Amino acid sequence: MSETSATTEVASQYAARVASDLESNAKEQERIGAEIVALQEQLTALQHDHRVLVNIQQALAGAAPAAGRTPVPSPRKDAVAEPAPGGKGTRARKGGASAQSPAAKKPTAKKASAAKAPAKAAGAKAAGPTLVELVRRHLVAQSEPRSAAEVSAALAQDHPERPVRTTVVRNTLEGLVAKQQAQRTKQGSSVYYTAVGSPEPAPAPEPASQAESK
Repeated sequence: MSETSATTEVASQYAARVASDLESNAKEQERIGAEIVALQEQLTALQHDHRVLVNIQQALAGAAPAAGRTPVPSPRKDAVAEPAPGGKGTRARKGGASAQSPAAKKPTAKKASAAKAPAKAAGAKAAGPTLVELVRRHLVAQSEPRSAAEVSAALAQDHPERPVRTTVVRNTLEGLVAKQQAQRTKQGSSVYYTAVGSPEPAPAPEPASQAESK
């Protein structure tokens, strides 16, 4: 009878240890998954910035040769040529040479670079804030803890153009907890999140009458 009791006790200890290890493993997987999502978003933003910078570099490289050219005046003896029988040879040649001068090509290069600039600025604005930034801003603006489902619903309502999944939002929240930018609390079977280090509201300015009396 004592051997059976000892075996049962050992089995219970092993079961408790396995359950604890499983819980720790699940939490670690959840934390690493949140960090992977955050790093993937940062990588996407850096790749977008890299494309924009490469386009700007190419535009500047194309505009530099045109801007560096200096028009070379034609020799004076060519401009003062002997008049043709009709008396129109000298002016016609001068007009043709000025039309083909490098100075006439400068406005084209400047217009091309000016047309590319608004398109690049529009591409940079279209990127918008990342999901991590949106989740962080939403938590900072709240006065009470929020669950992942509540945060997902609020973001979906505020940004209908962006697909928001509760699983991704939960991983993002866990990433903020890992970075100590958010705090996690558990109430029963529900998990709630609050922002850490949110800025305090600025004090209201004193009335003009009190300021003058001081």
